[in-house]
Amino acid sequence: MRRREFIALLGGSAATLPLGARAQGERVRRVGILLPATVDDSEYPGLVSALVTRLQQLGWSEGRNVRIDVRWAGGGADANRKFADELIALAPDVIVAAGNTSAGPLLQATRAIPIVFTVVPDPVGAGLVDSLASPGGNATGFTSFSYDIGGKWLELLKELAPRVTRVAVLRDSNFTAGVGQWSAVQTAAPSFGMEASPINLRDAAELERAVSTFAGNPNGGLIVTSSGLAISHRGMIIAQAAKHRLPAVYYSRGFVSAGGLISYGSDRVDQFRRGAGYVDRILKGEKPADLPVQAPTKYELIINLKTAKALGLTVPQSLLATADEVIE
Repeated sequence: MRRREFIALLGGSAATLPLGARAQGERVRRVGILLPATVDDSEYPGLVSALVTRLQQLGWSEGRNVRIDVRWAGGGADANRKFADELIALAPDVIVAAGNTSAGPLLQATRAIPIVFTVVPDPVGAGLVDSLASPGGNATGFTSFSYDIGGKWLELLKELAPRVTRVAVLRDSNFTAGVGQWSAVQTAAPSFGMEASPINLRDAAELERAVSTFAGNPNGGLIVTSSGLAISHRGMIIAQAAKHRLPAVYYSRGFVSAGGLISYGSDRVDQFRRGAGYVDRILKGEKPADLPVQAPTKYELIINLKTAKALGLTVPQSLLATADEVIE
């Protein structure tokens, strides 16, 4: 979704509508959204669209009884803190946060405004909630997956590229889920006849050097774990995988839509739709502390056949038959 289309979705944004233009006598509620991506991202505008559409179905119409303020932080830590503070200053009734990269700074800045997070791998380990069943504070939401998904990523890599015996795991070591995802892959790797090694996601130059060094030896592949930094470096990661002819498994469809090989992870559109349901319940008076954190109900497998062909890989029919989407 392009920026112009996204703005059209929001009805030009309530920021352009004077309060007098809204229905008189009806209280206008305010919803903030903090995202670890840019407005021209290949995935996140569609996710926001799903959330806004679901809110409309639940009776919340932009420009009538709700105002939606979106901030595109782009994945950088400084930008996330800046836009978290900016949203909090608007005193919204609830804020939607995508991923730990967005939720973390918000919870550091406020323990009063309700927060609904989506696609967070480990909200308990990250300190966002006390427990999944009883969040206990001002935040609740939806987890993106459990750590055992690391074994599934390895299984897919081996099935798609049987020659792979070495796997580099791109992770953000500065937050709990980055460490957890890496540990899960490292533990499972020997059962697939693979040796795993980590590559830390910090700056672009370091990432490029590390991938190039790893690719210097044969039979390598990549697994890209969930983080805001992975989103920030999405284009470079995909380009490096193509340059060095490394088959790569990603955690979300946004990477495959942008040219990556294959992804397996929770259905993020579904997560944002369900997130809208929690926003609706909070706007109607329920408290985040009383709404349990929910696990994914849908997972999706996305394959890019064009990328597979460029890498000289033949996608097994068993994978094609189970894929939710095949990009040709």
